Amino acid sequence: MSLRDEIFEQPTVLSAALQTQWENVQRVAAAIRAYQPRYIFLAARGTSDHAGLYGKYLWGAYNHIPVALAAPSLFTLYQRPPNLTGALVVGISQSGASPDIVSVLAKGQRCGAATLAITNSPHSPLAQMADSVLDVSAGPELAIAATKSYTAQLLVIAMLSVALENSTARLAALRQVPELVVQALTLDKQVSRAAERYRYMQHCVVLGRGFNYATAFEWALKLKELTYVVTEPYSSADFRHGPIAIVDPGFPIFAIAHSGALQEDMLELLQQLAEQKRAELLVISDLPAALALAHFPLELPTGIPEWLSPLVNIVPAQLFSYHLTKVKGLDTEQPRGLRKVTLTH
Repeated sequence: MSLRDEIFEQPTVLSAALQTQWENVQRVAAAIRAYQPRYIFLAARGTSDHAGLYGKYLWGAYNHIPVALAAPSLFTLYQRPPNLTGALVVGISQSGASPDIVSVLAKGQRCGAATLAITNSPHSPLAQMADSVLDVSAGPELAIAATKSYTAQLLVIAMLSVALENSTARLAALRQVPELVVQALTLDKQVSRAAERYRYMQHCVVLGRGFNYATAFEWALKLKELTYVVTEPYSSADFRHGPIAIVDPGFPIFAIAHSGALQEDMLELLQQLAEQKRAELLVISDLPAALALAHFPLELPTGIPEWLSPLVNIVPAQLFSYHLTKVKGLDTEQPRGLRKVTLTH
């Protein structure tokens, strides 16, 4: 199965996970409520780290649980880990094989903390170390660049948030995600045409904020690992604090601007970039005003709740990264110097 196949498999994967994993998610949520963690301590690397960033916003906003992102080297190379008593220690890993992520859960166990693995490999070392396991059920992912396993991780994180809150309204919204991803995939031909323009691009910036801060990081990673373009992700707030100085006329900026609490902030920045800086803007959005500022607008359906938008917004970003890789004549399946499972310590 190719990278393109795996991108287009996502609606099926997400639909199956909703159907098969909900009962287990509810059991895990009940155990977490009984444990009453003081905070969540989350360990992940790469794409899974971006899923964890989404969890930081989601679990904080809807479940009112503080989330701290781990520095795994404190547990391995430095051998000076923090005290995790009272935490829910969560490891997120597609393979479940990274020793440094496993070591964080092992320390949690020694501290008497509750531990949870979110993984596509329910029999992996990470899963064996955890008290509870959430299987993202993405199936075999053969392409080096993670796509369906990422959106499946986001889905499981969202499912856990909904189960912890016990919200029927949010569950109904969550069940609409597979169809929304189908609609996002219809942008494929439009994205392919846009990629042609960026054949010789050597650097760019990706902007997102709030729930879509994770989307900016994941899009940037896909561009780096597939197209070898030097790509920097920023929140719209952080970008104003210095980095905006790098923008010359024609500088490529890719933005995720979704309706919701942050839309005015993003619109203000995009307007500044378009009118004052004359940047080259490619924008993924459901906002007509944001799309009107873009050289290449990628319009998503309206009505997607902001908290669910990262599951949909990443899809045209995945397609763009794939098509730009093809346009550049590069290998979409085997990026140079990378392996599917990275064993970090």
